[in-house]
Amino acid sequence: MSYAVEFTQGAEEDLMRLYDFLLDRAETLEDLDLADEAIGVIRQAASSHLSTTPYSYRKVGARPTLRELIIPFGTTGHILRFDIRSPGLVLLIGARHQCEEDVH
Repeated sequence: MSYAVEFTQGAEEDLMRLYDFLLDRAETLEDLDLADEAIGVIRQAASSHLSTTPYSYRKVGARPTLRELIIPFGTTGHILRFDIRSPGLVLLIGARHQCEEDVH
C-alpha cells in the first residue's frame, strides 16, 4: 500500500524556521550549504519512508496514528511528527532539530 504524504502549513513553517535555525548556527560556508541539504533530506525521508511504512515509527501519546520519524543528519538529526489520517494519507504536522530547546 502507498500513502500520500502532505505537509501542513504549520509543518512548512517549521521547515522554514528550521532552515533559519541551521543558518544561524552556521560557522562556515559549508555549514550554509548544509542547511539546504538538511531540508532536502527531510523532504526525501518523509516522501520515501512515510509513503510506504508509516506505522513502523514510534508512537507519540495514546493515539496510535500520531507518530514521529527521526532523521539522522550529521552528528544530530531532525524529528518529524506526523499523523496517519486515513488508509491513504500521512499528514506531516511538525518538524524540529534535535538541538532545539523545545525538543523533549
